[in-house]
Amino acid sequence: MIRIDKNESPYRALTEDEIAKIAIDTQFNQYAENEYQDLQKSYAAFNHLDPELVSFANGSDEWIQKSVVVLGKGPILTFDPDFVMYQVYAEQFGREIVKLPSNEDHTFDYEKVYKKIEELKPSIFIFSQPNNPYGTLHPADFIEKAAEMMKEVGGYFVLDEAYGEFVEETAQYPAGDHVIRFRTLSKVYGLAGLRIGVATSTRKTMELLDSIAHPYPLNTFSLNVAVHLLNQPERLEEFIELNRELSKQLHSVFKEEVGDIIPMLESHTNFLFTYGDDAMDLGNYIVENGFLPRMYPEDESPALKKAVRYSIAKENQLEEIRKIIQKWRDEKWQSRKNG
Repeated sequence: MIRIDKNESPYRALTEDEIAKIAIDTQFNQYAENEYQDLQKSYAAFNHLDPELVSFANGSDEWIQKSVVVLGKGPILTFDPDFVMYQVYAEQFGREIVKLPSNEDHTFDYEKVYKKIEELKPSIFIFSQPNNPYGTLHPADFIEKAAEMMKEVGGYFVLDEAYGEFVEETAQYPAGDHVIRFRTLSKVYGLAGLRIGVATSTRKTMELLDSIAHPYPLNTFSLNVAVHLLNQPERLEEFIELNRELSKQLHSVFKEEVGDIIPMLESHTNFLFTYGDDAMDLGNYIVENGFLPRMYPEDESPALKKAVRYSIAKENQLEEIRKIIQKWRDEKWQSRKNG
């Protein structure tokens, strides 16, 4: 079974020889010394950030968990649907979490968001940008206004940008001690298994988040692999572009083959969200033919009950999926339509 359910890159960013050399050169019998600082410098240089305002943890998940611990005691606000770990960590620490449901057309009512911020005065407003699982992008004017409103109520505005590198438009970010951005090396960098999550904010806020940091937040091998990759910016840009092209290919396959019969959302990520009865039928057919997309049979969100989400795959695998879709359309959908 080929997994296309976890929004990973289908390729490793480094060769086997490179990985072997890094493993041999990594002194994992000793604690790390300067490797963490090396990653701060390399990541900041590639992303045009201040290295002193960049910190790393065991994936974005750990940053979400730390936010729940240290960013106030009031309610947490998010969207529904959105990344499930917001709720998981809120429940772990007994925090109230309020979720703003999407409309029936999978959009969000931002006027309701503004009213809820005024009413609830949340300690944290956290959401994925672009949205996971929809893949859609929240508009810039909403980002700006919501951030300002969170400042007014004394809360933190947290942008979870796990798929931010897939957004081709240049984004303008709100500023201030209350604004925090999370990113990850799990998606477009192809390092999901190494668990490297990134947080950046002002010095004051990073000191708060880092106040509960572990002495050695990442293992030395992960640090060395990431530094090796980031220190080759031209090559890394090519790898990022490869992942973006695979995303475009994924979208093209579905739009060209079933865009007229299966609803799907415009995505700014490395996955595609489809929904409806036919989407479920096709999803199950694709599973029968060896690929495993993401479905949500147990999810509480009504928006996900009849949804199937597909992650990118290798070029030849995406073309294989195209053939499976064509076969489904010829066999099952056409016969049901005729019936």
